[in-house]
Amino acid sequence: MFSNFRGGPALVITAAFIGPGTITLCVLAGVQNGFSLLWAMVLSILITIVIQNTTARISFTTRKGLAESVLFQTSNPFLKFLFGALLIGAIFIGNAAYEAGNLTGALIGIESLTKNIDFTFGTDVYFLPIIVGCIVAVLILLGSNKLLKNILVGIVLLMSISFLVTAILTKPNLLLVLKGMFIPEFNSKDTLTIVGLLGTTVVPYNLFLHAALVKYETFSLSALRLDTIFAVTLGGIVSLSIIICAASLTGQPILSAADLGLALAPLYGDYATILMSLGLFAAGITSAITAPMAAAFVVSECFGWRSDSWGYKIAALFVLSSGVVFSSLQIKPIEVIQFAQITNGILLPVIGIFIIVLINNSRLMRGLTASVGLNILLFSIEFFFVFLGFKSLGLIF
Repeated sequence: MFSNFRGGPALVITAAFIGPGTITLCVLAGVQNGFSLLWAMVLSILITIVIQNTTARISFTTRKGLAESVLFQTSNPFLKFLFGALLIGAIFIGNAAYEAGNLTGALIGIESLTKNIDFTFGTDVYFLPIIVGCIVAVLILLGSNKLLKNILVGIVLLMSISFLVTAILTKPNLLLVLKGMFIPEFNSKDTLTIVGLLGTTVVPYNLFLHAALVKYETFSLSALRLDTIFAVTLGGIVSLSIIICAASLTGQPILSAADLGLALAPLYGDYATILMSLGLFAAGITSAITAPMAAAFVVSECFGWRSDSWGYKIAALFVLSSGVVFSSLQIKPIEVIQFAQITNGILLPVIGIFIIVLINNSRLMRGLTASVGLNILLFSIEFFFVFLGFKSLGLIF
């Protein structure tokens, strides 16, 4: 099975879910709780592997994106409109709001590595967000899905090496690390952190992005499964590495990955700061590319556009330009982000139900329906999605 493996679309999903938000949550979990919440990240990675692989299997068999398959399940115009509005609200508008955070993470990484460069160039305008935004725009406009995937895979490998080496530099106690990974500890005061770790890994837009990329692939089902396991596990190693790095500074006032890099420098040398900055840049830039891609795929599938159409490119550029404007002007679109969180909280359980329905539709899946064991896993995950949805909404209201 391993002899047939080559990097596939799931590595793009790793690029997507390891963003500045994930890094920040992992840093906070490590600083505040040491190794004790590593198990929550392990659990979220296992859930992500199951749900992403199931989504990929549906898309591979049907040769449809997830939004297409969802809308295909009903002929009722009102339901089609309702589902389409929910998808566009959660994925398109949501990613437009979160794109500023993705770009900001990349900018912080660049700023840490280029301290002597004045990106105002003697004016009152801070040009770095515009420069990075233009680079991403060129990639989206001129790059094929294959080219973007190869670029993202390269940056993911850079990010993985950066965070893994930094974690090794802290020389953690391996017994405590293993205990934290496989022996759950739970205190009520840690509920928000645990929900955050789970929610930042199991992300609705990654399901749509994965499905949209898989429908163009020529992989076998076994190769797709291996691709998902490898890629999501790699993302899990990155997340675990960040928690381990932060755990070496338990109790210190660390609020972000940038703070973590600065705090590690006196103990482990300037290399720690450089590696952390490279990792933060990689996380930000990959998410800054994948968020517009995912949003554009959803919009295109809802309106029946091709992925190489101008409708797709305009949708992607709208998400990107929103992030550039918000990050350049340091605007925090709180209302838009809250709207995105609400729709995401609703969308995840709804999509979970659709995935269960789709994978058990014998005609649609050409007989390749889910086994009893997979159904048990999917229903268990659906209960988790409902819990996560209520908790996410509870954080807002």
